[in-house]
Amino acid sequence: MGISYFDHQSSGKGVAKNAPQKKPFFRYFEILGRKFWQVIELNLLFVLFCLPIVTFGPAMAAMSHVMRKFILEQPCFLFDEFFTAFKKNFKQSFFIGIIDVICIASTLVVLHLYVFSKKLPDEYFIYLFIFVGVVSVFFMMHFFIYLEIVALKLSLKAIVKNAFFLVFLGVKRVALTFVINIVMLSLILLLLPYSLIGVVFFPLAWMCYTTVFICYPVIQKIIVNPYYEERGEVNPELPVKSKYESEDAVFVDRGGSEKEIRVSTKTHGKVIK
Repeated sequence: MGISYFDHQSSGKGVAKNAPQKKPFFRYFEILGRKFWQVIELNLLFVLFCLPIVTFGPAMAAMSHVMRKFILEQPCFLFDEFFTAFKKNFKQSFFIGIIDVICIASTLVVLHLYVFSKKLPDEYFIYLFIFVGVVSVFFMMHFFIYLEIVALKLSLKAIVKNAFFLVFLGVKRVALTFVINIVMLSLILLLLPYSLIGVVFFPLAWMCYTTVFICYPVIQKIIVNPYYEERGEVNPELPVKSKYESEDAVFVDRGGSEKEIRVSTKTHGKVIK
């Protein structure tokens, strides 16, 4: 696994390194308020890049990358970051995106058949219950899959495996994110066709922002933080506690200068991206 961080481009002044960390509830709305117009721009970019349908995965990875930059409060030039992440993570995210499109289509077909069927045998309800359960877990795994693709350097098999376990390791955050996303998706479907206009401008990027804000800390806690602790290195994703700390405790921008740590592929070792 590896952690991708730092860039030399900025879209604003940013946040002071020694600024006190606010509670998550207030940080959520503060960041969203500062990035509101960029969230709208990101929603438009995402919809535009999803038009070919098969590019859904890379577009989702690119949006997740930008949202991760937002919640980490790192400098981010939106358009450049989006295009770069779209190309850089294309291979893995394209494969996942194709699977997503197939699964979404299959789910809609199954639900359509169930809703418009006059009478179904009792055992069909058992199959439907199992189907909904599997689809729900698969949907929740996506709270982590695209974030892993853009933040970590792993094989696709390891990414999917990690995502499955992270769903249960971060069950409280995952459950909250699941409810928020389901409510928003339900509102979009219930308000069709009028909601189609709104979808172009805001809700998809907002859902991604909410998902990344709530769920990325799970990846940080279980994967990112232990990585740096094991090596005794300064974690660039954590805020500096105090301005009175020694200068050695303040991380510096070393983007592009990281050395790759090679490990046996059998162990799926961690590699700085």
